Amino acid sequence: MNVGHRTRRKAIALVSRPSLTRPLLVFAGIVAVIGGAAAKAAQQPPPIHGVTGTIATEGTIQEIDEGAHRILVKTADGIERLFHLGGRSAIHGGDAAGDEAMRVLKKGTRVVVHYTGEGENLTAQEIDRLDGDGLRQIEGKVTAVNRDTRTISIKLTNGTTQTLQLSDRAASDVGKDIDRASDGTVSVMVYYKNEAGQRVVHYFKRVS
Repeated sequence: MNVGHRTRRKAIALVSRPSLTRPLLVFAGIVAVIGGAAAKAAQQPPPIHGVTGTIATEGTIQEIDEGAHRILVKTADGIERLFHLGGRSAIHGGDAAGDEAMRVLKKGTRVVVHYTGEGENLTAQEIDRLDGDGLRQIEGKVTAVNRDTRTISIKLTNGTTQTLQLSDRAASDVGKDIDRASDGTVSVMVYYKNEAGQRVVHYFKRVS
């Protein structure tokens, strides 16, 4: 047997040894795991940012699970989100309280959900009903928003200006896009409830 033939046989034997093929198999396995994780992550919905405070979103109730204290809401941007109601979740709009308050929520009810959390772990801190016997509403031009004193002033169509009290949650988390709208050109819809002799705004939004 010539020297060249012996060299080729020796090289084949080295490559076929398990000690050399095992690292290749391990590397291939790692690549497969990383690829699967990346594909799974790509399928996940984008995270919801700003979860350090309460986020307010407007939508319509699609389903209600009283036993599990959950509601499915289709938001104004077309996304369905599942919200969990805890013992401290407040429901505004109507005179019912506690478990009775949740029963006033029906499929098709327009609501604003003030929530915390991210991903699939969303907890409703407050739910405001916007239709039927829910919160009352008025529309006007913004003349001032004062987060420190928790007030919003609006000019009505009859020319009068009214100043309403903001709830703690509305003062801290709602309508940040209109804070500088004090020239009376921006119209807002204000949703309020009569509490202790004054109108308390739980939600407001820009309409023009």
